[in-house]
Amino acid sequence: MSERLKQQRRRYVKRAGKTFMRLLTDFFGRQSVVGDTPVLDTKHFPFLASFSENWTTIRAEIDEILKHREAVPAFQEVSPDQKRIAKGTNWRTFILFGFGEKLQKNCSKAPVTTALLEQIPNLQTAWFSILAPGYHIPAHRGVSKGILRAHLGLIVPKDAARCRLRVDDQICIWREGEIFVFDDTFEHEVWNDTEEERVILLFDFDRPMHFWGRAVNASFVKLLKLTAYYQEPRKKMQSLEDRFEAVTRRADANLERLGDETGG
Repeated sequence: MSERLKQQRRRYVKRAGKTFMRLLTDFFGRQSVVGDTPVLDTKHFPFLASFSENWTTIRAEIDEILKHREAVPAFQEVSPDQKRIAKGTNWRTFILFGFGEKLQKNCSKAPVTTALLEQIPNLQTAWFSILAPGYHIPAHRGVSKGILRAHLGLIVPKDAARCRLRVDDQICIWREGEIFVFDDTFEHEVWNDTEEERVILLFDFDRPMHFWGRAVNASFVKLLKLTAYYQEPRKKMQSLEDRFEAVTRRADANLERLGDETGG
């Protein structure tokens, strides 16, 4: 009974939240100082240049993490709200920051990436997004127009045009070392119609807005952190972070033991 009531309450909160966000969407759009288009010009965000400049180092850090790919959680393991768009292990996420909260153990695996992310004004979330060959992420929308999303291409299939993101009526193609910014409250979906894995660094930050837009957005984010949308992933992130740490420690111990046995 308690679980049923919990689910009913959660559905009510989600419906109420969607209604509230529809009211806020137009307001945030009018408050924006960087335009209100599906894809935004990166010239508005000078802090992004350092990511393209250091992308090979970021790529090297995710390459090390991917040596333990099976321990990287599927998206729906972190957030049950994503189970409609994330199936099986087709979409894995290695989270570094969640709603501004730093995952210390995960961040220690990517120190350069973490240092760059910490320079972003009002960073909200950041993770490595790992998409399996042949997977399609269905059309969906983000939560708040008060937050923008950036993608940095790290591992992109050779036939890049067949691995793409649609945002409203615009198509974005990932290129290694290139970055773009979009508003994920516009309907968007992803296709990886190749036989290769796609890996990007994905991160969210506050949309630059006039005073009242910033004030309302800050209050909204605080409220969001009180809901199951935030609280459940927050609890799961800790255990999943510990799981990955345990896997890497065992792997390191096994390598050390093998070296001792072989005299290496």
